[in-house]
Amino acid sequence: MPPSLRITALNVYPVKSCAGTSLTVADIGPRGINHDREYMVVDDEGEFFTQRELPRLALIRPTVGNGYLTLAGPGADPLDVPVVDGPRSRVRIWRDHVQAAVQGAEVADWLSAFLGRVCRLVRLPEESVRPVDPQYGQPGDQVSLADGYPVLIISEESLADLNSRLAEPLPMNRFRPNIVVRGLGTPYGEDHWRTVCIGEVRLEGVKQCARCAITTTDQVTTKRGVEPLKTLATYRQVPRGVLFGQNAIPRSVGRIEVGNEVVIDDGAQHAVSPV
Repeated sequence: MPPSLRITALNVYPVKSCAGTSLTVADIGPRGINHDREYMVVDDEGEFFTQRELPRLALIRPTVGNGYLTLAGPGADPLDVPVVDGPRSRVRIWRDHVQAAVQGAEVADWLSAFLGRVCRLVRLPEESVRPVDPQYGQPGDQVSLADGYPVLIISEESLADLNSRLAEPLPMNRFRPNIVVRGLGTPYGEDHWRTVCIGEVRLEGVKQCARCAITTTDQVTTKRGVEPLKTLATYRQVPRGVLFGQNAIPRSVGRIEVGNEVVIDDGAQHAVSPV
């Protein structure tokens, strides 16, 4: 692995399906970057919402700090939401049901007005453990309210290769990675990663990420098209979908920073791979 392989971007997404926040430093815990997908928008029945149903979620910019979650969006006054324990409510995310802490009427009203749907905000507390799919994880592995895994890694080389096939290049935010790296020299090398070491943090690559319709939603305008899924299907298609990025699980925790060297410690081959 080239010694120049380094982190070029870190992103956290405090509210599932809302905009990400760029970081220079990130603390990695058992559930990934601290506060990543800690919150989720649900309906009155506890069913989760994503950009698949509500593209305007992409316009909400959440940030976390000093005991508050702050929500901002075009045409709306920013709202500071204190991090509260809140009454518990059973909510569903995909096939999982978890006990989440309801965040109160003020934020529910703000979100309902912005999204045009009656909804609530919930937070996954520490004691609510959502296991990773045991087919890919180990006993005790857990994930926040992300779709399935704590960390998503994508290389700049993979995006550059995809963009070389598109009529209009797409930004990395279409793919919502937590960690972006550069220095592979070839695209899709992350497909094969099993042990990723960044300083004191060690991540295990467990499953290539099958992509959904959110990647076709412009994160600035919310307009939805057919790319990149149409093009990815021509060369990255497998029975479970089209693949782009590597899902990973923390095996040790700690702090990582933009510019950190990334060491792949498994002897895998990192040549161009279509799948």
